Amino acid sequence: MGRIPIALQLYSVREDCAKDLPRTLEAVAKMGYEGVEFAGYYGWKAEDLRRLLDDLGLKVAGTHIGLNTLLGDEYERTVEFNKILGNKYLVVPGLPPERRSSKEAWIETAKLMDEIAAKLKEEGMKLGYHNHAVEFQPIDGEIPWDIFFTTAKEVFMQLDIGNAMHGGADPIPYLRKYPGRSLTIHLKEYSSTNPKALIGEGEVNWKEVFELCETVGGTEWYIVEQESYAYPPLECVERCLKNLKAMGK
Repeated sequence: MGRIPIALQLYSVREDCAKDLPRTLEAVAKMGYEGVEFAGYYGWKAEDLRRLLDDLGLKVAGTHIGLNTLLGDEYERTVEFNKILGNKYLVVPGLPPERRSSKEAWIETAKLMDEIAAKLKEEGMKLGYHNHAVEFQPIDGEIPWDIFFTTAKEVFMQLDIGNAMHGGADPIPYLRKYPGRSLTIHLKEYSSTNPKALIGEGEVNWKEVFELCETVGGTEWYIVEQESYAYPPLECVERCLKNLKAMGK
């Protein structure tokens, strides 16, 4: 298997994006990131975003969108937008409370997302689900992440390492437990003593994370996400990338 490319979740630099998206993307490309994952489009049309990314040599490693954008009339619009954008990874980053309030709600949501994933497959796209902390806090004695992924067979797992650890879980065994399903993964540090730790400065066993992604995970993109800032956001994400390069990534 070849080297896994590294992208940036643009939520990490959202204020810069809101002020000047072209300049922010240019800075991200210059740092050496190979792709970006969106969390909102800052009022830009898909065609214009595509042109911007192509000019900078950046690929799209995904987008974070609400489940509602994949239902009813919104579905066609979402598919069309992402086709133009050149994105095949559609990721739902969390659910409204009523869709995760009980084991039954989790199962129902997983079935619904599996149906959507089957439809998206015909468009050449993949549907993923991204965790915060709540997915690893037991409900009716079970872990929601497991309830979801044992039910949803077509949805890929976008495991956010730092978020899972904030939820009290060791995320690493999940990479092994659901082989081939970690198509994209969020590299986020966790530190019990330093809330502003950058990748490589905390308690995550990155060596093992990378080994599993590169052997059993089926991982196609590493995605950096930094949500706490010891430096200006652009400097934080540049330091994260440098730390990853120092680890041989």
